[in-house]
Amino acid sequence: MPAKEQFDHLTRNAVEVAPADELLQKLERSAVNGEPLRVKLGLDPTAPDVTLGWAVVLRKLREFQDLGHTAVLIVGDFTAQVGDPSGKSETRKRLSSQEVRGHAERLLGQFWRILDQPRTEVRYNADWLAPMGMEDVLQLTASYTVARMLERDDFAKRFAENKPISIMEFLYPLLQGQDSVEVEADVELGGTDQLFNLLVGRELQRHRGQEPQVAFTMPLLVGLDGVQKMSQSLGNYVGIDEPPDVMFEKLMSIPDELIVPYLSLCTAVSAEELGAVEAGLADGSSHPNAEKRAMARAIVGVYSGADAATAAEERFDKVHRDRELPDDPPDVALPAELAGGASVWLPRLLAELGLATSNADGKRKIAEGAVRLEGTPVTDPEAEYAPADLVGKVVSVGRRQFVRIAPSSRGEPS
Repeated sequence: MPAKEQFDHLTRNAVEVAPADELLQKLERSAVNGEPLRVKLGLDPTAPDVTLGWAVVLRKLREFQDLGHTAVLIVGDFTAQVGDPSGKSETRKRLSSQEVRGHAERLLGQFWRILDQPRTEVRYNADWLAPMGMEDVLQLTASYTVARMLERDDFAKRFAENKPISIMEFLYPLLQGQDSVEVEADVELGGTDQLFNLLVGRELQRHRGQEPQVAFTMPLLVGLDGVQKMSQSLGNYVGIDEPPDVMFEKLMSIPDELIVPYLSLCTAVSAEELGAVEAGLADGSSHPNAEKRAMARAIVGVYSGADAATAAEERFDKVHRDRELPDDPPDVALPAELAGGASVWLPRLLAELGLATSNADGKRKIAEGAVRLEGTPVTDPEAEYAPADLVGKVVSVGRRQFVRIAPSSRGEPS
């Protein structure tokens, strides 16, 4: 593919390419000399799952791969222990090396659901950051000023609000930039919250006599709540390794205004198809529910295949539209202390089974109409049942929580 066509293809959906003319020049040079660009993406293993949010930049890295360029995946096993301050309003809690290592082991297998493993260069930044001595750190810190650090929006805001900023947080962009020096990156990918860090990498490369990388940012995917960016710590995420049914149900819960962004950033839908969906939603000729279903099928299909996506939609309808019970809800034993009593108070049962946080929360959920027994709504917060009448029954709370009551470990109550 000619360099200009590569440029147009790769920059689709990008927020900023800094500088864009340098990327085009690098692509043109690559096309002439046959040397692929080294395209870097660094991900800190601070959580155990690859989310659709992470997948946005991973899918862009795969686009570079598919055009013949080298994907350099940096596993930030050292920087994860420092903590990226990007977008944070306060100092982050540090992770232990054991936590980071456990997350990294789980994440690597998920990366290959998007990237082509044989064509991916995997590097761990502890290999070069951990051995750094004080002299190395002093040389690194001498290459950037505090004034430049305070140009960063989140640092400037915290400084203005008299909130603490640790020296370690100032080090993070420098350590990430050092990664670019070590792997001699031509391009570095990241979310929009990473732009400052990516530009620091350019400065460090220039300082070391290397050709500066191009900073290439992608949009941050908004989470299921429709407000904040997708995050495992906030619980508003979809994991690419989740079962198709779970993915489909989560995707059906997003606000209507996220249909187009999710289609654009999480699937390979063409610009023409995307434009048609956007126009249909805008003029009312398309129903949001139908477009949301198509979006959910498309995303589930990316990770589990079209057949699994169709089956997930059918099961979703069975439970939520047709109000039928799922075929295989998890079995949960009736707690022995409840099984031995004359009756079971439903709010307490919900709390004991983890379907409510407390008896009071269980009463509230019942009063709100969120609780069903064998598909029939329960509206009395004081409802009680004989233990024997509960065994084998399905208790549900909301749309996602289903359990079947199994006999207690002491045997089925009589």
